[in-house]
Amino acid sequence: MNKNREFEDEMEIDLGALLHVLLRKWWLIAICAFMGGIIALGITAGLLTPMYQSNALLYILNKTTSVTSLADIQIGTELTADFEVIATSKPVIDAAIERIKEEEGKSFTRKDILEMLQVSNKSGTRILTISATSANPQDACIVANAVAGETADRMADIMKADPPTTVEPAEVSEKPVSPSMKKNTAIGFLAGIVLVCAVLAIRFMLNDNIQTEEDVERYLGLPTLATIPYVKSREKEKAGKQRALKEHKKEALSEKKQ
Repeated sequence: MNKNREFEDEMEIDLGALLHVLLRKWWLIAICAFMGGIIALGITAGLLTPMYQSNALLYILNKTTSVTSLADIQIGTELTADFEVIATSKPVIDAAIERIKEEEGKSFTRKDILEMLQVSNKSGTRILTISATSANPQDACIVANAVAGETADRMADIMKADPPTTVEPAEVSEKPVSPSMKKNTAIGFLAGIVLVCAVLAIRFMLNDNIQTEEDVERYLGLPTLATIPYVKSREKEKAGKQRALKEHKKEALSEKKQ
């Protein structure tokens, strides 16, 4: 029990000393945090490609479906999961590629579409969100609308019913969704703080010099008889006296010359 207590006391003293070191170097931590934020902002603005996203919304229940009971609502919720799978199926993607080629004159591969595409359903709703993300905002809009249209047609063909209703077609996005200037700058700011604190902590732990009375007792096992305080004011006073003496000598030499 005593050993555990001594170990805990030693850890508390070490942590306190480490905190003291970090507080003394607050200016260095502030500079590194500022530099980290500036570097992250520069990389985000100059090197990362802005990405744009367009979203098309589909209502899962078609026009002929009547929601009259809890069972109908449950069926609609289960259909949402089916739609998520169908939206990324090969027939839908291939049909979307053909539609884009015919209507827009642009060619995409199946891999291109799948890399851009994201299908999601907000919990508690029967709204399917088909999103496309691309460096070209027009391409993102075209792909989202094409996949949404083909998904609705494919589901209508499978269920032998009217296609689901389009709640909102995709539009060309004017603002990029990534990268985020604020988020990346904040990450760079925090990374600068963590990095400089890690370096200071490592230097502190590797420093085995004896600096305090506690260090003498801990490492040498000897009691401390006396300490000589280091007073900066005495050094300033001594330096002031030396400057006054030099000025007095200069005045005396100038009087002799006269």
